[in-house]
Amino acid sequence: MSELIGKLDSMDIATFGEFWELVTQVWREGVFGINISDTLIALSIFLLFLLLRNVLSRFLLRALERAASRTRSNLDDRIINALYDPIRFIPVVMGVFFALSVLEVDEGKREVFYNLNRTLIAFTLFWAFYRITTPVGSLLLKAEGVLTRPMVDWIVKAAKIAFVVLGVATILELWGIAVGPIIAGLGLFGVALALGAQDLFKNLIAGLFVIGERRFQPGDWIHVDGVVEGTVQQIGFRTTTVRRFDRAPVYVPNARLADSAVTNFSRMSHRRIRWMLGVEYRTTLEQLKQIRDGIERYILENEEFAKPDDVPTFVRIDSFNDSSIDILVYCFTTTTVWGDWLEIKERLAYAIKEIVESAGTGFAFPSRSLYLESLPDAPEVFPLSPPPTGTAQSGQNP
Repeated sequence: MSELIGKLDSMDIATFGEFWELVTQVWREGVFGINISDTLIALSIFLLFLLLRNVLSRFLLRALERAASRTRSNLDDRIINALYDPIRFIPVVMGVFFALSVLEVDEGKREVFYNLNRTLIAFTLFWAFYRITTPVGSLLLKAEGVLTRPMVDWIVKAAKIAFVVLGVATILELWGIAVGPIIAGLGLFGVALALGAQDLFKNLIAGLFVIGERRFQPGDWIHVDGVVEGTVQQIGFRTTTVRRFDRAPVYVPNARLADSAVTNFSRMSHRRIRWMLGVEYRTTLEQLKQIRDGIERYILENEEFAKPDDVPTFVRIDSFNDSSIDILVYCFTTTTVWGDWLEIKERLAYAIKEIVESAGTGFAFPSRSLYLESLPDAPEVFPLSPPPTGTAQSGQNP
């Protein structure tokens, strides 16, 4: 019995020692060979930076906003607003850097941590470049004689794509992945893709021509015969969005717009009114002159109509139609706004009706007159019933 108790005591002591040694070994090696105490310290540092994230980012943003408020331009204010999210991500990058710096690891893991920190920094930088592209691109709008808004939009989009591609390439290079061989390997695939995407590149090039020729801009009212009529919403890389007057969007391939005749109504200097008025044939010569002079006087003395020095203006007796004497009214309004143009036409119609009625005549309508040179002889009257029975008729026997 005493021997059994002695063996149990010695076994308990040995087992506890092995267990404690196992605990200390796990504590030292932890996860992926990293000491658990160091891991807890690193997590604490990272959580501390997350807690201070709002304070640090708010302090930095306020400092930048105070500096921007001292300038007259609002460009720096827009840049700071665009950098809001990347600046708020800086404490996260700092938290990862300081958390990983307290970990004692071998050279291989140290290289991984180093690349991870560089990746986060590169990601933040290219994210910031991507965000500030839009406000910085607005500076190009000042060169209105060279660049239009659609051209600036295309440049901004191309710059954003370039920053994304450069950012991905930089991060791959940081991890030792060569980008050059990847691009070379995609060369044959790119050729095959280009052959299958000829329409895509055709529309892309057509979009460049449309923008370069400045055929239209977003907001213009255009008409493409057999294709679409409406207001341009956006000129994209492949298609142009045109919203019809029933508010339905139409996505037109750029090649259709480049190869077709486009009428841009938004660039009109004046709006035209062309009417053919028909008056009755009973209208006398004096009445025709009074009507013509009255309409012409109304147009020339009204500031809503363009003057003959700028545009053609005619009020003339034009032709003798089947049912009317036609008067041509041809003039232009000074406004190009459709609603205002309709109101001017309405007032002109009122004035013309008043002029015609005051002249003592009226407007003609389709009619036909039938003239008979002579009336035919009176028709022969036939009896409605046969003669009575037994009555003698000439040339017949009783």
